[in-house]
Amino acid sequence: MKRYCQTLTLKNDPELIRAYAEEHNHVWPEIREGFRAVGILDMEIYLKDNLLFMIVETEDDFDWERDYGRLGEQPRQMEWEEYMSKYQVADPHASPSEKWRLMERIFKM
Repeated sequence: MKRYCQTLTLKNDPELIRAYAEEHNHVWPEIREGFRAVGILDMEIYLKDNLLFMIVETEDDFDWERDYGRLGEQPRQMEWEEYMSKYQVADPHASPSEKWRLMERIFKM
């Protein structure tokens, strides 16, 4: 299994941040299915103030550029991205890989 970490900034508005978190209690089934279709096994999102941190666990043969880039081709994914963009400090028409910024691991014990 591979693990990737990403970050994204939300608009600094407590009501929008609360609503964004609430939306993730009701992620559309097509979005979950799309993640699995491209090789994502598990995903977690953490929130601190208006900063998001996401951990993505994938199949061993997952290639970030190839497979994460395929998310935009999955059913309703771009609709979800545009819907969630009202909460995010990002271009509403950007792909998932343009909004979420891949992080570099600098330490492992």
